[in-house]
Amino acid sequence: MLDRRAGLTGLLLALASAAAFGTSGVFASALLDAGWSAAAAVTVRVGLAAVVLTVPAVLQLRGRWHLLRANAGSVLAFGLLAVAGCQLAYFLAISRLSVGVALLLEYSGVVLVVLWTWLRHGQRPSPVTAAGVVVAVAGLVLVLDVLSGARIDLLGVFWGLLAAVGLAVYFVVSGRTDDALPPLVSAWGGLGVGAVALGVAAAVGVVPWRTTAAPVDLAGHGVSWLVPVLGLALLAAAFAYATGVAAIRRLGSRTSSFVGLTEVLFAVGFAWLALGQQPGPVQLVGGLVVLAGIVLVRVGEQRPVPAVEPLPEPAGAPAPGR
Repeated sequence: MLDRRAGLTGLLLALASAAAFGTSGVFASALLDAGWSAAAAVTVRVGLAAVVLTVPAVLQLRGRWHLLRANAGSVLAFGLLAVAGCQLAYFLAISRLSVGVALLLEYSGVVLVVLWTWLRHGQRPSPVTAAGVVVAVAGLVLVLDVLSGARIDLLGVFWGLLAAVGLAVYFVVSGRTDDALPPLVSAWGGLGVGAVALGVAAAVGVVPWRTTAAPVDLAGHGVSWLVPVLGLALLAAAFAYATGVAAIRRLGSRTSSFVGLTEVLFAVGFAWLALGQQPGPVQLVGGLVVLAGIVLVRVGEQRPVPAVEPLPEPAGAPAPGR
């Protein structure tokens, strides 16, 4: 009963996190159209989110600073690879690839999670889980409309696959439970490290930095630039990462990574509602296919492993302990 309740809570948290991440496209589009660079928008988003989470994270630590020292490697991996590395690699990918192809490459990270849990922990995917992987990826191809106007570039593919590694690291590192930091603290530490790394990348010119205080257009309304910035920082970063880590702790890296694919569906839905970008029939079908794949993965992960019965002892064998 407790496992079922924890699983339901984890699923709801994962969906809430995916929905929050899915709003980033609407908020970021408003800033980009106003003249912000993508790197500036993301750095401000991540940095402000880290600042917002500082007080609740410190309160949750309750003076147990040794936990941060013990988990320094995980925090650095989270911040450098899952936050900064994933974002930078994705930006570099879309500079050479169509957005659909870049997103497909990034979200192929869920396949890397399956391979990691198999090779590292011996968690071989069941046939149902494997079928869910194939179905979910096929649905993602349809949702992202990858085959329409695709641009392929080898260096762009490299950056896209590097973004996939960053995404996989997010799910794998967040799934640690042994002596792990509380989810809120883990998100805070990773966002803080990521903000510093992104700031350094902008300072040395790896990515362009442009900002403006001019009013922006958000969902057809003129608003202050602070509105999308706060939306990105509070909802699409602080809330999204904190609930995401909490969900992964309950569901495990593999299941959470596939539930995370709903972020794409939420993003398409929010773009439709706020920006009028109505999805086509193929995208709607793809959304249903993605959901079917996620259900298959979830069912495959819940299937009990058959117990291995001990071999009968030969007649006359001595009893254990003799």
